[in-house]
Parts: sequence; structure tokens; C-alpha cells
Amino acid sequence: MATIDHSFCSFERQPRKTCLQRHMFLSIRIPNTQHRLCASLFATAKSNKTTMASTSNSGGAFTTIQERVIVKKEIKKSKFIAIAGPISDEKSAMSFLSQVRDPRATHNTWAYKVGDLYRSNDDGEVPGTAGKPIQTVIDSSGLDRVMVVVIRHYGGIKLGTGGLVRAYGGIASECLRNAPTCFTKTKVPMGVEVPSELLGVLYHQVKSFNAEDMKEDYDTGKDGISMVTFKVDFDQAEKLEDALKANCSRELKFYKQ
Repeated sequence: MATIDHSFCSFERQPRKTCLQRHMFLSIRIPNTQHRLCASLFATAKSNKTTMASTSNSGGAFTTIQERVIVKKEIKKSKFIAIAGPISDEKSAMSFLSQVRDPRATHNTWAYKVGDLYRSNDDGEVPGTAGKPIQTVIDSSGLDRVMVVVIRHYGGIKLGTGGLVRAYGGIASECLRNAPTCFTKTKVPMGVEVPSELLGVLYHQVKSFNAEDMKEDYDTGKDGISMVTFKVDFDQAEKLEDALKANCSRELKFYKQ
């Protein structure tokens, strides 16, 4: 992992504005199926929101960056450090931010995108001149599950709104251009109620589709019935369901997110 140089700490600091953060809660009501599967398939999403919006593509396959990338640049005596990294969800984004932010810096601005959710934060810069340009760069890159944090150590010369937009957007763009990328498929959580005598058949089929995180629960409240849960590539879920129906002599009950 690359070492982050946070040594630019002797520059004059600008006054910082306090950001009011609001909480948004998303609640999902789940029918009672008597199985613990449902609780694991769906969760309540909670986020601390600064600037938040939606994009049109939440797809099951996406391109992201493989590893953390750092770019440094000096613009009119201000030191800018852009750090990009792959993330999986909002929790990992906030964890990434806590790892790379520099409390000695004048500003720690950022933006990220996860599926159809993205957020950005100007961290005291003129509104719309830092987080939004970073977000625009992420959107235009075609990447997903990615976060870019741009740290600024003020050097005593004001850049103006246009200069700030160019500075933050420019270094974020350079950072993502330097990042190695990879294509990834999302995993779909599934569950199947299956009679005990068909467990062997089910396990053979599920493993042939390279399913992951397989677990078995005998506490279903139904005699001779087990619940098998697993995750499979999003584009293989329907094919696996069809294969199970074709190879099992009894009707199976499926649960999918």
C-alpha cells in the first residue's frame, strides 16, 4: 500500500465553515417468512448526507479501480493531494475517508459513487467548487464503487471559484486516469427451501454455478425442510433457479433479493 505524505502542514489556513449534516433513513418492510434469510437479504440503509443524488445505472456489473492511487500537485502555492480507492458501500467509503483524511489540512473534500447513489462534500470550500467537480469526474469516468478524496493545504493565494473547480476537478481526473481498473460482477443473495433428501442434488447444482457463502439452516419450522442460502453472480441467478427446478423432483421455494 502506498504511503501518504501529509507533511504539508506549514501553510496558512483559511477559515472553515461548519457543515450541517442531516440523516436520511431508508426503511424496507419485509414480509414474515419465518426464516432468518430475509433479515440477511435486506438491510436498513442509513447515511450522513451532505450532497447526495442518483444516477441512472445501478447495474449488476461494473468497472472499478483495483487499488488506491495518489496524485500530488502544487497550484499557486496550495498543495493538493488526490487519493482514489475502490469501495463497496457507504460504510466502506466513510472508512476510506477516515483512513486518508489529514486533520492538519485546510480542506478534505471528497465524492464517491456506489451504484445509483453518490455523495460529495466541499468541506468548507466555496459551495460547488470542490466536491461537485470531483463527482463530475467520477461520473464521466464510467467507474463505479469508487471514492476520490482531495486534500488541500492552503498556500496563501486564493484561486477563485473557477480556479477551485479546475484545481479539484483536474487533480481528481488525473488520479482516476492513473488508476488500474477491473470489471466486476455483483453477487445476488439467494435462498432455497429444500427437503432433506434433495440436499445432495441442490449442493451439486449450486457449486456448479460457483456460488459463494453457502450456509444451511435446519431451523425452518417445517419438518424435513432446510433453508440453504448462498450468493451467485447476478447474471447466473435465473439460470441456477431453472437448473434446480429441472433437477429436483419436488417443487422448491426460492427467496431472492
